[in-house]
Amino acid sequence: MSIDITSLSAKELDALINQAKKRKTTLNKRKPIATVRSKLTQLARAEGYTIVELFGGGPATRSAKPAAKTTPKKARKAMGKVAPKYRNPANPAETWTGRGKQPRWLAAHTAAGRGVEEFLIR
Repeated sequence: MSIDITSLSAKELDALINQAKKRKTTLNKRKPIATVRSKLTQLARAEGYTIVELFGGGPATRSAKPAAKTTPKKARKAMGKVAPKYRNPANPAETWTGRGKQPRWLAAHTAAGRGVEEFLIR
């Protein structure tokens, strides 16, 4: 959040300063996260539970580095194979699932005025 303080009036600046002071006071009254987390873990153990059972997914921790992003290729593999929907009549080995960019053979046929429906695999 960025606020352009150069355009604020004196009254608006005073209000902003008061809001910031209130927020700072609230944050200073809070106990550190590690302390609260420790207390919750101890309480859960005392009652015979784990944090995973209570909240699912384990205790909340903030890692220094962001989670690894999946590459598009890995994401496609995770979805599984899709059956082809279109076939090239000139070369039956060339097929297309209907996902992604049209293959060159189909783009050439559609540019010549033929409809995509003509190449559907029945």
